[in-house]
Amino acid sequence: MQRLYDFIRRHPTGVDSFWAVVLLGLSGMSMVAIPKSGMERIAAVPITLGFCLVVALRRRAPEKMLLLAIVMGVAQLVTGFGPGVMNFAMLVIVFTVATVGERWASWLALVCSLCAAGLSKLRWPGEGLRAGWAEETFIVVVLTVPFVLAWVLGDSMRTRRAYFDQLEERAARLEREREAQSKVAVAAERARIARELHDVVAHNVSVMVVQADGAAYVMDAAPDQAKQALETISSTGRQALAEMRRLLGVLRTGDAQESGEYVPQPDVDQIEDLIEQVRQTGLAVDFKIEGTPRPLPSGVELTAYRIVQEALTNTRKHGGPDAGASVRLVYFDDGLGLLVEDDGRGAAHELYEDGGADGAGHGMIGMRERVGMVGGTLDAGPRPGGGFRISALLPLKPAH
Repeated sequence: MQRLYDFIRRHPTGVDSFWAVVLLGLSGMSMVAIPKSGMERIAAVPITLGFCLVVALRRRAPEKMLLLAIVMGVAQLVTGFGPGVMNFAMLVIVFTVATVGERWASWLALVCSLCAAGLSKLRWPGEGLRAGWAEETFIVVVLTVPFVLAWVLGDSMRTRRAYFDQLEERAARLEREREAQSKVAVAAERARIARELHDVVAHNVSVMVVQADGAAYVMDAAPDQAKQALETISSTGRQALAEMRRLLGVLRTGDAQESGEYVPQPDVDQIEDLIEQVRQTGLAVDFKIEGTPRPLPSGVELTAYRIVQEALTNTRKHGGPDAGASVRLVYFDDGLGLLVEDDGRGAAHELYEDGGADGAGHGMIGMRERVGMVGGTLDAGPRPGGGFRISALLPLKPAH
């Protein structure tokens, strides 16, 4: 049965042609049974063939078939060839045009549907039948109702079809938008991971380089210090590998918890460990916390940690051999304040901010993007008298 339905859907004109042949056969039998005058017999064949053609090509050219049906109806009125089985084609073409035809053709079909029964009654009043005007009007109304119902049914199917088309178009548009949003989300995630990798690599590798240089310098004179530097290099390298494994695992699986060993993201509590690690490289760092520490949103904590990490990395790389730094964390009622200052060479920092000293200046760009994502503000620039200052305010709730 499904194959039959599929065949019918694939060959609509063939199905319509079959019904046109059936209509032709029934019309032929009715013309044989009912005697006709000379003019009627001459007009019967072309009119009947015309109506059968309307049925056969109704879906291929609905507007043209409507005009052909109107011409055949006018020919019936002129020649006197009375209504018969072949006029069923009018009902079919009215329904078809109301369903799939142009709008002007649909309205024309409705007008013809309202006029057809009245014109037929005027042309063939029914000799020998005595009926009052009320009975005549009732007959016209009864004959008009099937045509109007056919038009209403076709028009409702047109509306339903348009509704389903809108649903399909909307579903396709939503699918495209979902794909676009997925691509944007993937790009944003990759950018976030790129910033994370930059911070991890820039900080930990710089620590390892400083410790390696120190170990090489005191290798012969102070073996114990060299050993301690090598242990620092080892622990720093393991930490960097663990964080990079987490980040690369996100790229591979899309979920940090599914990627090998889970490593939690750094938070504010780990800033003190970070500063202690930096102090071991020879950079003097003064660290103070003001206000009452309390739990913060994970995004704010990660942003604060990365800003301090990046700022101290920049001081170590660009501040000069005798530079010192200070870090202040201030807990406000509505956010977290962060101030990182150093007394190194401010000119180098200006170059770094512009991208000249560090290639593309990704560190400062990453800071601004991180602060922007949590709805905070960042102020970075040279200090009066030398050095560099980074000041950030991170709200507890992102600004809308």
